Amino acid sequence: MSDYILRSARYIAAEYMEKMLCEGAVAVDATMGNGHDTEWMARLVGETGRVYAFDVQAQAVAATRTRLENAGLLQRVTLYERSHDCMAELVKESVDLAAFNLGWLPGGDKAVTTLLPSTLSAVGQAMELLKPGGMLVVCCYPGHGEGARELKALEELFASLPPQRFNCLEHVFLNAGPGAPRCFAVQKQQ
Repeated sequence: MSDYILRSARYIAAEYMEKMLCEGAVAVDATMGNGHDTEWMARLVGETGRVYAFDVQAQAVAATRTRLENAGLLQRVTLYERSHDCMAELVKESVDLAAFNLGWLPGGDKAVTTLLPSTLSAVGQAMELLKPGGMLVVCCYPGHGEGARELKALEELFASLPPQRFNCLEHVFLNAGPGAPRCFAVQKQQ
């Protein structure tokens, strides 16, 4: 492990995930991508936990399925080739953690990105699915047009949440420039 604690938005998100997930936990990977986070969550929730993972791209689902099969973890995960804004329809239990890594599929077509309307819908659904004490973690990439729109809308949404129900934190690397990735952490209070 590096001596540097403040490495990236993704690193901060991973630290939250590790703190929130343990044997028997339930998690949602709202943007499975190539399956790195999905695999890690499956390891953290153990044999009695569950991970629900979403992506609209067949390429992402196939890569994640292969990764999980190779790791012997597929039985812990339900994969959906669906938009994350179908989450409330498909996830029928409360969750300990919901994670979003917005933007595009690494190594994929950068013209295919998460979109503000489905992101806001999915984030709202995820917050409702959280158990008391559960956490939402969102990495946002404002270096492209849709990412900048997502960042602005998420900052407004999280700032408007009642503190009696949610604690909201935004991690910003102040010297990294306006397009630098951000990490939001939202914990449900009740």
